Amino acid sequence: MSESTQRPLTVIVDPLTGDELIPSPCVSICALDEADVCIGCFRSGSEITDWFMASSLEKRAILARANERRLAQGGNGLS
Repeated sequence: MSESTQRPLTVIVDPLTGDELIPSPCVSICALDEADVCIGCFRSGSEITDWFMASSLEKRAILARANERRLAQGGNGLS
């Protein structure tokens, strides 16, 4: 999927708390490269570990950094 045709991030709200729940960007290609970055989702090893305890704001920051890594590599990590 090209950058211009990417689907917007789905926003899910916890009905009990009203908190925004951001789904994991994992694409089930879990392998870290020599820089400790997943070749599937472009998160670092520590970002993957921290994901489930991260706030919505922290998750958005992780997604932004992962997207910057993806763009810097010039691909989607799967080619």
